[in-house]
Amino acid sequence: MSHSRHLTGTRRLTLIAMLSAISTILAFPVFQFVLIPSVNFMKVELTILPILIGVFVLGLADGFIILIIRSILWLILFNQGPSTIIGMPMNMIALGIFMVMMWLFLHKSYSIKGLIWGSVSAIIATVLIEMLMNIIYAIPVYAKFAGFNIATMFPGGIKAYLLGGVLPFNTLENLIFAVLFAIIFTVLRRNKVVTFYNA
Repeated sequence: MSHSRHLTGTRRLTLIAMLSAISTILAFPVFQFVLIPSVNFMKVELTILPILIGVFVLGLADGFIILIIRSILWLILFNQGPSTIIGMPMNMIALGIFMVMMWLFLHKSYSIKGLIWGSVSAIIATVLIEMLMNIIYAIPVYAKFAGFNIATMFPGGIKAYLLGGVLPFNTLENLIFAVLFAIIFTVLRRNKVVTFYNA
């Protein structure tokens, strides 16, 4: 029997709805911020935090349901055209990778070592995937459909953009995700606000 089945159907759906709503609220522009001025169109958004809580309360599958709901609501509420439509698949894949890596290290039992290894693995895996997606998907697709040609718009071209913009931004962003999640997860777990998989 899965952990989520220990919750009543109503409670499970309520938690999914609540965490999806919180995640969507965090997508509001006012909650986003720039890390690197040279790539100020890249902004940190903290929508993954309630999704991760959902992962460790309800399970990985329900975490992905929350991610999908948040993404649909984002497209409805904050759609800025081609840039949003092109960027959303990347965002979902990146957050999905982060979620899976954290889950692999933490869902069976909680430990500081597991939290650290999960965070490090999640950061490395997500950053590598994001770099790859930029090279094979984002850069050419944005240039073709959004008129955003990195080769001509970014000083130093594509290589400088990847190494001076994408790499440091994604590394710092995922580090922020890991640190904030560790704090929230630890506080909620110690205070027994909710029951986690690895309680």
